Formats: sequence, structure tokens, C-alpha cells
Amino acid sequence: MSLSIAAPTVTAGCTQCRDPKVLGFDFTMAFQPIMNLETDSPFAYEALVRGLNGEGAAEILAKVNDDNRYLFDQACRTKAIELAANFRLHHIPGCHLSINFLPNAVYRPETCIRSTLTACSTFGFPSGLLMFEVTEGENIGDPTHLLKIFEDYSARGFLTAIDDFGAGYAGLNLLSMFQPGVLKIDMELTRDVDRHHVKRAIVEAIVMVSKQLHIQVIAEGIETEAERDTLYNMGIIYQQGYLYARPMVGALPLANL
Repeated sequence: MSLSIAAPTVTAGCTQCRDPKVLGFDFTMAFQPIMNLETDSPFAYEALVRGLNGEGAAEILAKVNDDNRYLFDQACRTKAIELAANFRLHHIPGCHLSINFLPNAVYRPETCIRSTLTACSTFGFPSGLLMFEVTEGENIGDPTHLLKIFEDYSARGFLTAIDDFGAGYAGLNLLSMFQPGVLKIDMELTRDVDRHHVKRAIVEAIVMVSKQLHIQVIAEGIETEAERDTLYNMGIIYQQGYLYARPMVGALPLANL
């Protein structure tokens, strides 16, 4: 992906980000909880792109290109905040809204965050509950650009997270440059972790490093009780996966907890 993103000639305000005619296609969001096993309540809900007719994220992301990447990134943030506010996510004590962002769509973090803050104000959603995830698999041509985004977001009080940790391009090099608030361990490392001693050793090392750096750890892709218990015994109290709930369009699963 190219980082030579020019600022849009028209300010992408909240209304423009919500207009599918501007973007060229429409989409919605599914929400999946990230559970806090100590409180048995959601720590956060991750907003995941879905098509209006149930299309998966890959089909929607295939429509994103250099010409519409900025608007798509802004539209995702606005859509996630609007729906989360409608579902009253901010009424769940201590619960965050996790939004995936495209670092190659952010040309200047202090400028690109404006529509996000406008959406929070428009829909009455507290900006302090936002968590921004970037996948480690994102091919970042200029790591210092991502570092600048993370530093700006952290200074604004947002939680920052590296998603799919252990599966992408950057790995420990990215972690050595910037320590986010959250590391989300990739599901390939958590799958069958109860029966795979090498995976256990790797996850234990990630937990140890994260503890020393004061980073919270989330285990992704949890599907069995054995995976849940093994990771919990390692000290990972935040977990996400089908064992708890599948992503849902139109509601927040487990919100009644």
C-alpha cells in the first residue's frame, strides 16, 4: 500500500462519511465481544466490517483501493461509533469500542481524527472509550508513520492495540518501537494451545514481555474450554472468540451481562 495519501480536497465530515454515494458502496458492522473473565463481562466490542446482505469482510475490503481508502477508513469509524451509540455500548460499565484502522489511509493523525471526534459528539459516544487496532499483518512501508499515529492516539487518551500479534510483518520490531496499551495474540498461536507445548511457550513469553512493559494481553480465536482455561492460567483474562460469541449484526451479543 502506498503512503503517498494526499489530504482530501473536501473535509470528510460526519455526514459525508455516512453517505454511501460518496464512497461508492455501502456496508455495516458486526460486533464481537472481548470478554473479561474476571468480571464475566465485556471489556470491549470489536467492530467488524460486513456487507448489507451478509457479505464477509474480505468482499467489502476488496472494494477498497488507493482512491477511496481514506474515505473508507473514515466511514468505518463513523459507522462503528454510530451503531455502538445506538446499541448503548457506552452504558456497559468499563466497556470499550474497538475500531480497526488503516494506517496507510491516515496522512496526518491530528487531522484524520477530526471526523472521529465529530462522530462521537454527534452520536453522544464518549471518545475516551475508543480503542484503535492495527493488524500486525498490515504492510507498513514506513514504520515511523505508524509510530506517529500511535503516539498521537495515546496522547489523546485512546487505547491502542496491535492485532494479530505473532502473525505479521513487524512482530517484535514493531513492539520495540512502540508499546501499545494492548496486544492481541493471533489465533494461530492460541488454537489448540492446551495441546501444543511450543505454542504455550511462545504465548507464555509474550505474556511475560507484556507484563514487563505494562501491556494488556487479549487472546483471540478462543473456541474451546481447554484453550480458555490454559490461557487464563497463563494470566490472560481478556479473551475473544466463538466460545463466547460470534460477531453479530444488529446487536451487541452478551451485552445483557
